[in-house]
Amino acid sequence: MTFLDSFLSALQSLRSNVMRSVLTALGMIIGVAAVIIMVAVGSGAQQGIEAVIESIGSNLLIVSAASQGRGGVQQGAGTQVALTSADADAMFTEIPEIMFAAPAVSGQGQIVFGNANWHTSIQGITNSYMPVRDWTIAQGRPFEEWEIDGGAKVVLIGETVAENLFENEDPVGQVIRVERVPFEVIGTLTPKGQSSFGQDQDDIMFVPLKTAKQRIVGGRTGAGDTVQTIYIKAQTTELVSYVEIAIAELLRQRHGLLPGQDDDFRIRNISEILGARQDSSRMMALLLAAVASVSLIVGGIGIMNIMLVSVTERTREIGVRMAVGAARGDILTQFLIEAVVISVIGGVIGIVIGATGSQAAAALGDWPLRLEGSSVLLAFGFSAAVGIFFGYYPARKAAHLDPIEALRHE
Repeated sequence: MTFLDSFLSALQSLRSNVMRSVLTALGMIIGVAAVIIMVAVGSGAQQGIEAVIESIGSNLLIVSAASQGRGGVQQGAGTQVALTSADADAMFTEIPEIMFAAPAVSGQGQIVFGNANWHTSIQGITNSYMPVRDWTIAQGRPFEEWEIDGGAKVVLIGETVAENLFENEDPVGQVIRVERVPFEVIGTLTPKGQSSFGQDQDDIMFVPLKTAKQRIVGGRTGAGDTVQTIYIKAQTTELVSYVEIAIAELLRQRHGLLPGQDDDFRIRNISEILGARQDSSRMMALLLAAVASVSLIVGGIGIMNIMLVSVTERTREIGVRMAVGAARGDILTQFLIEAVVISVIGGVIGIVIGATGSQAAAALGDWPLRLEGSSVLLAFGFSAAVGIFFGYYPARKAAHLDPIEALRHE
């Protein structure tokens, strides 16, 4: 009996019990679809975090003031008045591995244009801030150096601010009031969309650092040269850890901190924070895939159960086949093919349902999904392997039946 004969005989047997074959394959269908969807969800989450890392920059460090204590009560991060623009200049000058050092202050304010008004985040910056945070100009121009140094009343606005204040009007060249102070809009920022924390990054406006301190947030940042935050961009991602150590040593020296004294600043390594989130997302994806794989095992057990029932029902048929010359290998091959065919058909249908379900979930739930060919092949291969593994025992049992006892079976 050739392999083709065994294959055709297996298909005929499955066709004679269509409903049972469909119900047997249902476990594999659900298992494969679940694996594909869960892996797509996990991969999509990782892709989202990778996009955040790319947009923020993996070589970014954020230096801010440390917490200040009053009467034994900590006031929270950034409450100390410790960082200055001179610190940023010193970092850029004395640490060659730093590409940009951008001091900044931030606050909130009400802005008005005509009858429209909007409450937004206000950042006081220098021109170094733009390349550090990967901001670009969509329309208009950036700040000029004399505007930065002289504290000019000019502003760059994000897309959300422009939409709420100007609707269909061209904002460039218009005059708006920020905290009752008139500012000229010299440009709009390229949209960035939402951050990984759900924050609208385009709901923002930039003004020169000196202008912000003098006219908008000055009372909240301390006097003189003080700033709230210094954004650092290292030359490469590999140098970030070295730059972090060098900054800490330089600031302790500049601020006159003695050995044993706590830092009056803190340094956040964005790549480490997002890398931890990415590791967590990767572990979650593996966990989801493992949980979904359990359904494949359950489907395999269902196949074995049905195949054992089939062997019992067809015992006399097996005896007749052996009596007319069928070898044990032929019987083994036929039943094994039946199990594998059920698994493969279930796997193919599961792939279609899984791919369709992934796209539907992405469209309806606004959730990032990434359907990878490797996960599809893995799920399909696993379903075929499950069919072979769980189909072997019933096939072997059928092949080792005693022909005489099988013919006597009613």
